[in-house]
Amino acid sequence: MDSAEQQAGARRVRELLVEPLERRGLARPAKMTAAKYKEMIDDLCARLAYMTPLNLKALEERVAEQPAGKDRDRIPIANEILKWALDMQDPDTGPSPLMRAVFAHATGRAAIAEGWAPELLEDVRKNRRWPGPYVEAQLKEVGREATRRLTIIEERMAAGRAQAPEVMRWREARKAEMAKCQEIAALARQEGAA
Repeated sequence: MDSAEQQAGARRVRELLVEPLERRGLARPAKMTAAKYKEMIDDLCARLAYMTPLNLKALEERVAEQPAGKDRDRIPIANEILKWALDMQDPDTGPSPLMRAVFAHATGRAAIAEGWAPELLEDVRKNRRWPGPYVEAQLKEVGREATRRLTIIEERMAAGRAQAPEVMRWREARKAEMAKCQEIAALARQEGAA
């Protein structure tokens, strides 16, 4: 996104999210000064500039339905709004710094080598945290099943057996996710070398 698109997106966030919430009567968070509130809103507008108008309107409805404060008359803090926004639309900015760090680490390299990288990517994307040993073990187990399924499909195809369209779609999606994980790892290696 270039600077003109970023500015237009930030303006769109202000017009379709912030101003409608303020018109509804939602005020800044109680313990936040006016200067800090302006800073939070400016940052929120910049971070959500990628969102489509339709998704911004949907986000405005969601925020209006779940206001903050004991009287439920406050705009929630930006972190809460950003979480809701991620549920609606992923940013097209590429992998987050956390994703790059995970795939640059031995955990990510092992996940790619052992075939459970798509599960790792989904977990990091969903939970926005570094996976601990327990989560890693669960992801490996799910990944083993997916790898086994992919191996069976590949063997059947090599034997000349036709596969159902949904099986082929799953296979292509799995390969695409694996390729995405490898791209993230390559990007992380480039950043580490720079």
